[in-house]
Amino acid sequence: MKEIDWKNLSFGYIKTDYNVRCYYRDGKWGALELCSEETINLHMAAVCLHYGQEAFEGLKAFRGKDGKIRIFRPEENAARLQSTCRGILMPELSTEKFVEAVKMVVKANERFIPPYGTGASLYIRPLLIGTSAQVGVHPSEDYLFVIFVTPVGPYFKGGFATNPYVITRDYDRSAPLGTGIYKVGGNYAASLKANKLAHDAGYSCEFYLDAKEKKYIDECGAANFFGIKNNTYVTPKSTSILPSVTNKSLMQLAEDMGLKVERRQIPEEELETFEEAGACGTAAVISPIERIDDPEKNKSYVFSKDGKPGPISTKLFKKLQGIQLGDEPDIHNWVTIID
Repeated sequence: MKEIDWKNLSFGYIKTDYNVRCYYRDGKWGALELCSEETINLHMAAVCLHYGQEAFEGLKAFRGKDGKIRIFRPEENAARLQSTCRGILMPELSTEKFVEAVKMVVKANERFIPPYGTGASLYIRPLLIGTSAQVGVHPSEDYLFVIFVTPVGPYFKGGFATNPYVITRDYDRSAPLGTGIYKVGGNYAASLKANKLAHDAGYSCEFYLDAKEKKYIDECGAANFFGIKNNTYVTPKSTSILPSVTNKSLMQLAEDMGLKVERRQIPEEELETFEEAGACGTAAVISPIERIDDPEKNKSYVFSKDGKPGPISTKLFKKLQGIQLGDEPDIHNWVTIID
């Protein structure tokens, strides 16, 4: 393969050797198949193309200093995909089959797992789509589950560095009783315009308030929000936010460090009281927030005056990354090691 500059990888797609596929036909899942073809043969009337019946996940594999390959919490991604399947009426893939598929695709593409110390990882993307050819709004009968991988660098160019965000009131990513709690492509399509406007204005990402009242903190683009104050880790509770595996892990680590953890509604004005704030998710792990601007109110909530990440965010980031890489003890059994 072409020599990869591991230390300067962007967050994007690079062709690897294999993907893993599994077909759902006649009411049951088939066997896992290893495939070297990058494309999918799809009927033009496939349900996923017209009615958006699709779901995806994102997780990572890491190479440790000891040379071992570690996958971070695949069972949690299996559970979230199952939740999405129940929400948009797709057949659930068992946790066992999901984890087996993840292990298979990682093992088959082992040479693409970045070396330890490069700051890069192997991003794993499971995808489930309705493939039946039909015109009419009802669930597909046939499905394709596919997992591909690609080596990636940091999600944001600066890596673990503070970024500015901007509140948008003109757009909603998801509704309180909509599909926000599911990882479906439609939620991301709904964020594209607001995200571009934020980037064009010099921000790293857009920041959403709740769609119903525009009073409470919801999500930072496609990531969960957390704030730190008075030795407490505070993160929003909402019926339109995707439950983040990273946020769930950070809440546990915060408790381990002696912090109090609160999941509740966060009014926008409370932003003034936080000592630190961050966006968290699989891609970025933690993106510390420098400030959140609210142009409509002509306000700016500043969390980092020197442009550096706060001490607790830094500690949480290093702890989580240490567990993923095998540098820290895995006391919660989050890591799956590939033999």
